[in-house]
Amino acid sequence: MYFKDIIGQEKIKNELLLQVHEGRIPHTQLFCSSEGVGAYELALAYARYLNCDNPQASDACGKCPSCVKMNKLVHPDVHFVFPVIKSKLSDDYLPEWRDFVLTTPYFTLDQWLNHIHAENAQAIIYAKESEAILKKLSLKSSEGKYKITLIWLPEKMNSVCANKLLKIFEEPPHQTLFFLISEQPESLLSTILSRTQRIDIPLLKSQEIARYLNEQYGVQASLSQTIAHMSNGNLNKALSEIQLNEDKALFLKLFIDIMRLAYARRVKEIKQWSEEVAALGRERQKQLLTYCQHMVRENFIYNFKKPNLNYMNQEEERFSSNFSPFINEYNVYTIMEELSLAQQHIEQNVNAKMVFFDFALKLIVQIKQ
Repeated sequence: MYFKDIIGQEKIKNELLLQVHEGRIPHTQLFCSSEGVGAYELALAYARYLNCDNPQASDACGKCPSCVKMNKLVHPDVHFVFPVIKSKLSDDYLPEWRDFVLTTPYFTLDQWLNHIHAENAQAIIYAKESEAILKKLSLKSSEGKYKITLIWLPEKMNSVCANKLLKIFEEPPHQTLFFLISEQPESLLSTILSRTQRIDIPLLKSQEIARYLNEQYGVQASLSQTIAHMSNGNLNKALSEIQLNEDKALFLKLFIDIMRLAYARRVKEIKQWSEEVAALGRERQKQLLTYCQHMVRENFIYNFKKPNLNYMNQEEERFSSNFSPFINEYNVYTIMEELSLAQQHIEQNVNAKMVFFDFALKLIVQIKQ
């Protein structure tokens, strides 16, 4: 990853470059952002630039031995720490991590867990990770420049691990840098926050995402603008919109069907709908429930006649123009709670036919509110 590969974020890029040019690089920096805006990519490009043998004014050279190693994430002085499962170390998953980062731009935790087939396992940066970090950083730099450790999602650090790293965060060895990339900085220990220089990474602009979709994926200008608006500054969400177009069409059909069936109180057909959804498989069932929550929210907001607050495509908006009055202040919270409960039950492997049929029956009452 180079600075030139990162969408937007020109202000942050310039701030990082200025640190280097003025020789005032903080030893522990905290990159704070929501997902899909390029925080990890910025940290990775920054690490490349700092260890480049022939850095240019605004980016790494791309040709020196350091850059060649960074192309495969095998630079001996750049270390990676990230949440893992089964009480292991990050290094145990390093081949998978390299493959994942190099092939999945603007990634999320869920994508990483799917990549390593974590299933329902909880991802953590375990206590013993701190010992591995301290051991690596006690050695001399292999290339004679910076030793850099990127910690992705430090909020996932075990408290023992976090506390053991406090001293080195505050007083690291010579030419040693830490880049912490967090999506929930409020969850970090205050003692970590006080030892870092915080960099807040803003959401991407809609026009930046639209341009990227048009240039990199050939999405038509009008559609790329719609998707960019719906993504709300999150490139990963925009890419998901492209990849899930077929599923979204199915989800919209299922959402429309159940809302109409519930309104008409057609219980026999509701049962058939439940059986159809139960055949989708649990992952798609969870995606459907998330989509339904999105559509309930959008229909409620639609009543306020504020287009800039809505994030729907043309087909969704066409249905919502007539349906939105049926989602109002009297039922929106209850419907959302029932959808969340259904999602919880699906995650707990409760019988899907029962979950969706029960939800639909409750919807009959709420939709008439």
